Amino acid sequence: MRKPIVTIVAVCGAWVAAGVAAPQVPGGRRGGGPLPGAVLWTEQCAGCHGTGATAGRAPNLFDEEWLSRVSDAEIGNAIRKGIPNTEMPAFDTTLSELQAFQLIQHLRMATAAARPRPAFVANPDGVTLHSAKQAFRLELVADSLMTPWALAFLPDGRMLVTERDGRLRFVDHGKLSEPVKGLPKPHVQQDGGYLDIEVHPDYARTRWIYLAYTEDQPGYAAPAEGRGGTPQVPSMTVIVRGRINQLNEWTDQQVIFRAPAALYTSSGVHYGCRLIFDRQHHLFFTLGERGNQSNAQNLETPLGKIHRVNDDGTVPRDNPFVHTPGAVPTIWSYGHRNPEGLAWDPVTGVLWESEHGPNTADEINIVEKGHNYGWAVASKSAQAGLVLSAPGMDDPVVYFTPTFAPAGITFYTGERYPGWKNTSLFVGGLLGQALRRLEISGRSVTSQEVLFNQFGRVRDVVQAPDGYLYVALQDPTGVPHPLGGDIPLAASTPGRVVRLMPVR
Repeated sequence: MRKPIVTIVAVCGAWVAAGVAAPQVPGGRRGGGPLPGAVLWTEQCAGCHGTGATAGRAPNLFDEEWLSRVSDAEIGNAIRKGIPNTEMPAFDTTLSELQAFQLIQHLRMATAAARPRPAFVANPDGVTLHSAKQAFRLELVADSLMTPWALAFLPDGRMLVTERDGRLRFVDHGKLSEPVKGLPKPHVQQDGGYLDIEVHPDYARTRWIYLAYTEDQPGYAAPAEGRGGTPQVPSMTVIVRGRINQLNEWTDQQVIFRAPAALYTSSGVHYGCRLIFDRQHHLFFTLGERGNQSNAQNLETPLGKIHRVNDDGTVPRDNPFVHTPGAVPTIWSYGHRNPEGLAWDPVTGVLWESEHGPNTADEINIVEKGHNYGWAVASKSAQAGLVLSAPGMDDPVVYFTPTFAPAGITFYTGERYPGWKNTSLFVGGLLGQALRRLEISGRSVTSQEVLFNQFGRVRDVVQAPDGYLYVALQDPTGVPHPLGGDIPLAASTPGRVVRLMPVR
């Protein structure tokens, strides 16, 4: 059953907050010409409304306060039907639904790109911030990390943190351990390396720790170097479990998921991979479509999917495609681009997910058994060749234009921040350097706010056994380097972990 379309929420400028260069023209395409919405605006709208930089006789619509109050649906309705008793005509016979949507995207992206960039704060320790329902102070817990990707906690309160370059460490009362020894060697390229870490729900008995990472294709023999240099080694996401002994060694490793060798690719994007357990100890994990859009709709490949397995990697008998000929039996949902966040709603019990969109239209979804989430047939990105919605495909609960590249997510269920309990979904952002709080009621997002956006890329946010929220931060990428040039967007940069301490 398809979800009803809900009001779409537009948010602040990820390009600007990330320090990424703004387009040369409002709505411009990085490295290319203007986006379709910018062209349409010049042709259809600028004569009356101006360009943002220039005024027109009609109201300026590049207005951040106004855009924060109206939904895309409301703007689209005004474009289609016009506004009575004004010069604003109806464009329902002039513009297609897709073109109207592209105009809305242009408004939001150009307005965000004009916003001043918040200055990056390298040391957030002691900074106090005030949100709608809770004031808090940031407290530095661990420093001297490189691209901390994920956090997880043992029952005794010790924290595990993965570094994308291929290290797993403990943090114990602020003390950072040496890397765990004997771990598998990762393939480190662009999005790849060490990814998520998760602890078995019955860790006290099993001692299992689950690790997602990317590996070289087993047995791969590189061809001789040609004119283009040595080709990139094909790689893929792998999930294993193991134990850590008293000597800080990784032992007893077992493979939970490994794709067929034919699926390994030299692409360095969209590996996923977020891990989460349900109450029955099923493990859910996410896989991106590895940059090949056709994978997301193909049930014969695990890519572009969310999967569900037993804690030992075997297939649950009630998975939705177990009896579908040719389908990968571990698939739980499909039509995903690059999901990097999973969280259980403590009130409704449903599974929420964050997903990277293509430049625009990052998504927050409610993931349900057997459902199709549209990529790459339907997307709110207004990409050429895609529709905005399609029968039998679920629309996102909310989406974000421009992008802020959502990463780890969590619901807060503790007592440390009373105003946030059970109704707050926290979403980390990479491009936007934002920790965002979404207010949840049932299956809807009723409001949202940015808690901060000046401390670097927010890789993960986790509630610890002590009831506090811990956040993994990475110094900005895609910004000018102090010594000249730019720091590549996918670069590994220093990072740290902070704790949110409530302020009364």
